[in-house]
Amino acid sequence: MPETENKSEIPDSPMDRILRDAGAKRVSKSGARQYAIALESIASQISKEAITFANHAGRKTIISDDIKLAAKKYSKTA
Repeated sequence: MPETENKSEIPDSPMDRILRDAGAKRVSKSGARQYAIALESIASQISKEAITFANHAGRKTIISDDIKLAAKKYSKTA
């Protein structure tokens, strides 16, 4: 997605809730939207890596292990 585009498939409400659960006192609508855009970017990279792992294993179906392995780069708990 281009940086100037402020569209996301993820609604603002869940982003607001995640940020508040992490300790934010207040979250602006634009802050929640930008957070969603950032998460979609990371999710897209994880998806591409998971597809690579599935293809390497000779599968067309993405399984949870593909996602876990791809997500390790982005999370200490994945």
